[in-house]
Amino acid sequence: MKSHSNGILKAIENFYFRDVHEKVFPGTASDRYAGWVGQIYTRELYEGKISRRRKKVGSESLVEEVLPIESVREYFDHFRVLELDFTFYGLLLDSERKPTRIYHTLRKYGNYLNGRGQLFVKVPQVIFARKLMRGGKFVENTDFLDPASFVEMFYDPITKMFDGGIRGFVFEQEYQRKSERIPVEKVAEELDRFFDQVPDDDRYHVELRTGDYLRGQLFRVLKKHGVGQVLSHWTWLPRLKRQLGTSGERFFNAGNNCVIRLMTPRGMKYEDAYVKAHPFNRLVEGMVNRNMIDDTVEIMRKAIDEGQDVNVIINNRAGGNAPLITQMILKKFISPK
Repeated sequence: MKSHSNGILKAIENFYFRDVHEKVFPGTASDRYAGWVGQIYTRELYEGKISRRRKKVGSESLVEEVLPIESVREYFDHFRVLELDFTFYGLLLDSERKPTRIYHTLRKYGNYLNGRGQLFVKVPQVIFARKLMRGGKFVENTDFLDPASFVEMFYDPITKMFDGGIRGFVFEQEYQRKSERIPVEKVAEELDRFFDQVPDDDRYHVELRTGDYLRGQLFRVLKKHGVGQVLSHWTWLPRLKRQLGTSGERFFNAGNNCVIRLMTPRGMKYEDAYVKAHPFNRLVEGMVNRNMIDDTVEIMRKAIDEGQDVNVIINNRAGGNAPLITQMILKKFISPK
């Protein structure tokens, strides 16, 4: 038994996370980071293939180095799942029902999966966000919770494209400022109506980034439809352990999948976390919160004890480098309680 544990620990040290536990599915939010070369990616495979692009983040102008999509083959040597978040920014079909750029990018990913890994995909914000940024300001989203748009322009094309390759759909709703919040009863009614009108599917997970909405009325709706509560370590949300406590420490997903997303340090805005973590090749001192690690491991153990599969999705912005954060979590997970 000890030699088995030593073997798992050695694999974790070498960034191989697939076989830690049959019910543990580690993954990251996005892939293709050149900062992971030497950890996840083999340098020689991508010589001359790394592209560079400039990205404006707040007042900073950063240069991102990006590997080709084909690198996802090597990614799945190390991880069991991958969250693709670029789907958040647009539908797969346009108003004329023609494939969009996002559709074509997804198709390219599909060429390299080879049945070894599964995807979490973020549902487009045009479906699940109350407001959208347009012309430099937030405006009301006229397509908010429109079931026809979701089904016809996202759900149907992506499920046909990947068949069994989709492990989960993440519905992320933006943070609502106190002056803009509506009664939680109305939020629950809206979600109840939406999930009544879309296809039954045990891969749905909802992430509400407004802590005040994590109440009984909403959890009753999630339970009714078998929709999971995403536990998210994010800027303005309570710590993970407390989020699970708001639901009475219950898991609602009908597919017995628990999703934990480690996005940004609590209290730190997206822009600040991004700039601090860039270029994502090392842990940044002071970014990784010990409670985040401890809570994640505690929830993993509880979920497994209750028959859940645990999907832990880690973003570079949570501490600088997602593979190294994964190491921290899995080392603690396999250690004696």
